[in-house]
Amino acid sequence: MNDFCRELSNKLDYQFKNTDLLELALTHRSAAAVNNERLEYLGDAVLGFVIAEALYHKFELGPEGVLTRKRAVLVKKETLAGLAKELELGQYLRLGTGERKSGGWRRDSILSNTLEAVMGAIYLDSDFDTCRDFILVLYRDLLAGLSLEDSGKDAKTELQEYLQARKQPLPAYQVIAEKGEAHDRVFTVACRIESLHDVIEASGKSKRAAEQSAAHAALALLQRV
Repeated sequence: MNDFCRELSNKLDYQFKNTDLLELALTHRSAAAVNNERLEYLGDAVLGFVIAEALYHKFELGPEGVLTRKRAVLVKKETLAGLAKELELGQYLRLGTGERKSGGWRRDSILSNTLEAVMGAIYLDSDFDTCRDFILVLYRDLLAGLSLEDSGKDAKTELQEYLQARKQPLPAYQVIAEKGEAHDRVFTVACRIESLHDVIEASGKSKRAAEQSAAHAALALLQRV
């Protein structure tokens, strides 16, 4: 295994037996005729089922319509791209010259498709249960933060809309600490809001999770003021 694959495998916390699958998952169609689109197709199907199953068991009284809406939020392009950015997947992409120059490595559509391709690659390299475990760990914080009563919007979105409705500046997030091994990091994020004197800090297993926790705490504080 080359250093390139080893580094990403450590971030994914999954060691590929066939590293050709990982390299294929990272290959955008702009880089080669043989690319990750078929793996993306497979990963999309596995992801949809795993999330549907997780929601089915988490919300035993949840009606079909509510579960469907929650699944749609969890598997949408923006959510996948956010998870891909936490894994810093963009720096490992194989892109054509044009896509690379135009910043394709940070485009949500490319990042989300690549993450689905990685899921497809893990499925083929191992088995369904292993791929399910990978997805559930990846989505752990997002799934844990869901409730039947929530609006379907995440805390960062709700905080942004709250401030915009009052014509206040948007919050600023900053990572102020990182601890742990590459596959088991804990991030601490500071959330600064102009109308609050105190800086809100929160921690999580990912930058996204820490930011969401900080936003949730900030919103609760603003609503009490």
